Amino acid sequence: MILQILSGGHIILILAVVLLLFGGKKIPELMKGLGQGVKEFKDASKADETPKESAKPTEEKN
Repeated sequence: MILQILSGGHIILILAVVLLLFGGKKIPELMKGLGQGVKEFKDASKADETPKESAKPTEEKN
């Protein structure tokens, strides 16, 4: 839906504004940080999906 609103000209304009605001040297650093954040998020979500042995109900010994 959002892609229908943004045409090619809009995307180019947004990229030009980002380049003007942050400069050419800062953008690679920002993208690196964004990539690391996405990687950490994926790793954390994968860790939550794996079943933990401590989460299983334990049997009481009498």
